[in-house]
Amino acid sequence: MRSTVIDRRAFLTGCAAALAAAAPNVPRARAEDALAGLAGSDDPLFVAARRGSDGSYALAVTSPEGIDVLTIPLPGRGHDVALCPATGRCLVFARRPGTFAVLFDPLGRAGPVTFQAEAGRHFYGHGAFSPDGRLVFATENDFAAARGIIGVYDVSGAFPQRLGEFASGGVGPHDILPMPDGKTLVVANGGIETHPERGRDKLNLATMRPNVALIDREDGALLARFELDAELHQLSLRHMTVSAGGTVWIGAQHQGAATETPALLAALDPEKGLRLHDVAPRLRGKLENYVGSVALNREESVVAASCPRAGRMLYFATADGRFLGSQTRADVCGVAPLDDAGFLLSDGEGGLLQSDAPDTAPLLLASRAGISWDNHMIAISPR
Repeated sequence: MRSTVIDRRAFLTGCAAALAAAAPNVPRARAEDALAGLAGSDDPLFVAARRGSDGSYALAVTSPEGIDVLTIPLPGRGHDVALCPATGRCLVFARRPGTFAVLFDPLGRAGPVTFQAEAGRHFYGHGAFSPDGRLVFATENDFAAARGIIGVYDVSGAFPQRLGEFASGGVGPHDILPMPDGKTLVVANGGIETHPERGRDKLNLATMRPNVALIDREDGALLARFELDAELHQLSLRHMTVSAGGTVWIGAQHQGAATETPALLAALDPEKGLRLHDVAPRLRGKLENYVGSVALNREESVVAASCPRAGRMLYFATADGRFLGSQTRADVCGVAPLDDAGFLLSDGEGGLLQSDAPDTAPLLLASRAGISWDNHMIAISPR
């Protein structure tokens, strides 16, 4: 069965290459035509920001074989994409310290809507929808006060309206996700103070205190806050994925000396707190102290973590956090579930790869010259 899947994907990869060569400058494909061409496939579609060969930025909805269903130009570099399960709509945010966000239908049934952060605020690149799809919660920086906040937006109308904000529970809120109870938000406060006038400079490395906060989405109340031991205060907690059972997996980026090599994957059980999970001894010190993205496979048996600076993918068992293995791929960062057990990976050289097992090399499905996929990628249903 697996060889049949590979053969089919190899065929579609060739089709995608021919399509790209025939029309390399088409900025926005007709979604319905592209979807018709993918009829019969059970694969999800994937949504991610990317940079083109001319240096422009866009949002792309693509098949695993790199066939674009939809592309939307962006005013600057994008970061993560949030999906609303209730409506199917998505929201892409600017990379920190950007101030734009774009609400869009990934199947092209409605045009995109761009809006801006409030004056004195910028986005951190991540957001989450309320269960009914009416509200969006965005991680933001109140940079004059060096205060992390969550901006609240009503996206039910023709144009998003900002309703207000509440505290994120820390400094430098990066990722935000809904918990399975539908009432709670989990926020990774990376602990790093920044200011847009200083670009991406990190202003408080000596005193940073990252945490993971649980917040009531209805009133903004801080329900719980979890920190690592004091000696790990420079381990910035950044990107997350949440299981159906409520376990939060968090990728970290260490801001201390390169000679320090702490574990870079944490798991949060709200009842038991944070616990770190490390790689095999042979890999310690070889990961550049940086995890870019984390994702669960569909059956939630494996959590994948990308290390783009080191050119490695890491895999851990969700049952006990046991390290399962690693793969090498230059500038690999985006990762999303492809099927029950496997993942789709993206890299900064335009590659899309199928990863079926931690101990086997990923299979290259598509490669687009001049394209650079950004850090994050999500899977959506094509129907």
